[in-house]
Amino acid sequence: MVDLQRQSTDVLGWLTSELTARKQAGLYRDRREVTSLPNGQCIVNDRVVHNFAGNDYLGLAFHPDVIAAAKQATDVSGTGATASPLVAGRTRWHRQLEEDLAQFEQTEAAILFPSGMAANLGTIAALVGPGDLVISDKLNHASLIDGCRLSGARLVVYRGNDLETLDRAIDRRAQFRRALLVTDGIFSMDGTLAPLPAIIARCAAADIMLLVDEAHGTGVFGSLGRGASEELSVNGQIPIKMGTLSKALGSQGGFVCGSQTLVSYLWNHARTQIYSTALAPAACAAASAALHLAQSEPDRKAKLWELTTLLRAGLQDAGCRLIAESRGPIVAVDLATPERAIEWSARLLDAGFLVGAIRPPTVPHGTSRLRVTVSAAHSAGTVMKLIEQM
Repeated sequence: MVDLQRQSTDVLGWLTSELTARKQAGLYRDRREVTSLPNGQCIVNDRVVHNFAGNDYLGLAFHPDVIAAAKQATDVSGTGATASPLVAGRTRWHRQLEEDLAQFEQTEAAILFPSGMAANLGTIAALVGPGDLVISDKLNHASLIDGCRLSGARLVVYRGNDLETLDRAIDRRAQFRRALLVTDGIFSMDGTLAPLPAIIARCAAADIMLLVDEAHGTGVFGSLGRGASEELSVNGQIPIKMGTLSKALGSQGGFVCGSQTLVSYLWNHARTQIYSTALAPAACAAASAALHLAQSEPDRKAKLWELTTLLRAGLQDAGCRLIAESRGPIVAVDLATPERAIEWSARLLDAGFLVGAIRPPTVPHGTSRLRVTVSAAHSAGTVMKLIEQM
């Protein structure tokens, strides 16, 4: 008689060797429990430490107004949306957030997704497919890369700081029905800005759609916090603008802003939105409250930039090699190998600082790093103490 339980285990036997190889390469990821706390802190291994690994850039995740808004929405609409937005999951909290985001981004409309990953996957696959061309920066976030691959369109990769490679990709435009270029506004592992003015000019000249991912720019870059596009004075020239609610806005979810026609099209074609349960009403209410605070309390962004300037200068004085000419709250310290990144991260945790060790495949081989992220919830004294430990 066939032992079905043993047989089902044996067919997955190859997983062990794959995990062993990953451990030997210093690329294995352990799971750990982290409890977020106010003031830029968290609990790791039963210890309170300073959190320099999160993305709560404006320190709004624990703001009392944001928490109160989430509680009110939960009291009224429950803990979950219970259905996809198209069926029965779009509440007044969702509608209000979409209106708030469109007004903030100065676009006609906005559409929500259950995550930033879902926003990119669904939007790219809805706009291009087999017979089309999709052009992607080599350093784009995994959600953009996966969206390009899953779309079925012909994928061509370029490097943003090498516009010749972009021009060669654009030269292929005429061979395809439609074309889409996707790029991060702020590259999440480097903290550098995409050359948006040059990209926009090329897309306009070649009849190429443009999607800019502002996940790490919203609330942080630009005089009003509209991201890299505002920082580089091209905010009104981007037809498809994506962002998240889970970073500077301290909530959860993703969104796309643009024309009413674009949003209506995505409402009818973006599968990750059509076939996913909608965001929890509490997440929408919290994001709306955070968006209001981000605009009404500009001192938060000002403090964030003061702290990031302090950190960069201090790390450079301490002899740390920073990756690229980055700006903003993402500071990447080059350690080259996975082993060194893990070692430094563990040592900093022992000293009371949670800092992410970033290794391949998230970043290219030979560029393992510490990814230090600053929050307005931190203090200058805490930043100085971190510098002393580097």
